[in-house]
Amino acid sequence: AQRVMINWPNVTASGNQELGLKPEELQKSKCVLGFIPVIYYSILLCIGVPVNILTAVALCRLASRTKKALYYYLLAVTASDILSQLFIIFVGFLLETAVFHRDVPALLLHSVSVAEFAANHASIWSTVPLTVDRYVALCHPLLHRQISYPARARKIIAVVLAVSIASGVPFFWWSDMWRDSHSPTALDGVLIWTHVTIIYFLPCSIFLVLNSLIIHTLRVRQREQRCQEEQGTKSVPLQRLGKTTAMLLAITSVFSVLWAPRTIVVIYHLYVSTVHRDWRIHLAYDLSNMLAMLNTAVNFFLYCFVSKPFRSAVRDVVLLRGSPLYSRRTLPQQQVPTNASISSLYSGNSKRFQRDFTPLSPHGARKPS
Repeated sequence: AQRVMINWPNVTASGNQELGLKPEELQKSKCVLGFIPVIYYSILLCIGVPVNILTAVALCRLASRTKKALYYYLLAVTASDILSQLFIIFVGFLLETAVFHRDVPALLLHSVSVAEFAANHASIWSTVPLTVDRYVALCHPLLHRQISYPARARKIIAVVLAVSIASGVPFFWWSDMWRDSHSPTALDGVLIWTHVTIIYFLPCSIFLVLNSLIIHTLRVRQREQRCQEEQGTKSVPLQRLGKTTAMLLAITSVFSVLWAPRTIVVIYHLYVSTVHRDWRIHLAYDLSNMLAMLNTAVNFFLYCFVSKPFRSAVRDVVLLRGSPLYSRRTLPQQQVPTNASISSLYSGNSKRFQRDFTPLSPHGARKPS
């Protein structure tokens, strides 16, 4: 879990001397940013929680209407982001640090750390099955039609959440970087490396491999499409596939960029200089935490920028309109694309109409009309 510590006793050196602090306590790093982190996290919380709730409601509508596993994965990511904002930003940063100044029972402090790490891991690892689902949809469309359906998606999400909760338990013994004056112990080293592996190195490796395969497949299909156009034969347009891939790449790339500074600072703290003694590491850790937590509030804007169905769903929620009802009379006139399972967020109106009335069977491949 991340901390933003405002070291109130360290306002002035003379003040510390008057308090009778020990020499090693005089070397404590100062919070250079002052109240800026408190203001930043308050704004982030006031914007992020309502935006994520709006995202969750819109995704629930899309999931119930289209019966696509994709929306369930996006809903899991959004729910995990809400938990991260509540446990890490509200409880960890604002209540424990800014309000109580960490003057709380040690047992409560460590218990909250478990909840913070669990929410953090769930927020990050909920994106992994989403990436796998998009990879299978694009690179193995026939297999995707057989294995990707809401019931299985819900089971996968439940497993991810359970593992995330279990993975947070060891971090009950996570040391307080802001208060501990001693150098990191062997246990600290194990926990830090476990943490950065779980929240950054392992998921980023998965994102890198699968996204590379997706991009390679898109390029191959683009060349095939050009050849088919030159021969005068019809081909499946790649515009919607490109937009869906762009959304996935944006989500994973934003995560990789925003979390990289914190990962570097934590490792630097372990081997070079502690946050407790070096104000520069203290400042770097503050800023890197602020960047990392920004990741919990940006997905809504990515979805709005890329997905027209999502924008429509958000508009219906904001205007308090119910889900649109479609007439069965228009159904026979609609044509479903051959590889409709690939297009995800960018399904056209015809595919949305078809799926409203012919939900995908979990054990059978869908036949194009």
